[in-house]
Amino acid sequence: MRVLLVEDDDRIAVDVERALVAAGYLVERAKNGEDAWFLGDTEDYVAVVLDLGLPGMDGLAVLKRWRGSGRATPVLVLTARGSWAEKVEGIDAGADDYLAKPFQMEELLARLRSVIRRSAGHASSVASVGALALDERAMKVSLGGAPVDLSPLEYRLVAYLMLRRGRVVPQQELIENVYGQDEQSSNAIEVLVGRVRRKLGSEWIETRRGFGYLMPEHIA
Repeated sequence: MRVLLVEDDDRIAVDVERALVAAGYLVERAKNGEDAWFLGDTEDYVAVVLDLGLPGMDGLAVLKRWRGSGRATPVLVLTARGSWAEKVEGIDAGADDYLAKPFQMEELLARLRSVIRRSAGHASSVASVGALALDERAMKVSLGGAPVDLSPLEYRLVAYLMLRRGRVVPQQELIENVYGQDEQSSNAIEVLVGRVRRKLGSEWIETRRGFGYLMPEHIA
């Protein structure tokens, strides 16, 4: 799942990116407001981690431009600014959550998981479809209570489809959020889906020819 990290401080960015990658995310970074605005306006991410104190266009201006153009990507704001007035300004500009620096990395990850879940219409950190359960915090998948051994690619595929269960996900969207790049062939996703089906059962991922893949909301 692709996350855009917008942070001009290299030290902070390295620490945050390391934590995000360890949590299973694919990270792209922007160091200034103009690059952030362009990437957020032209690419699709499951979430953005956005620092407000950016060179050039500041984070609030970037966020307002995204929201003004209809971009609804969930945004977690990071800032050294700590006043309530500034927090309210950030929320009013369209931020989904707000985290003041310095922060604990565990809290950042928890808040990020939360804004991603809420954007997908889910509340709990454990998503489930019938006997299939996804624990985002532990990065584990279980079927009927038994753990399923998945590779990182397989986990990202299951997590992305489960958080969008009931919705057909286009193949290209899966490629970008599982592999982090669009150079992969459609055959790569088909092979990956096949591997997951062998581990979970074919009923958990439906193929919609010409459209993409679907994890149903309910299993009969």
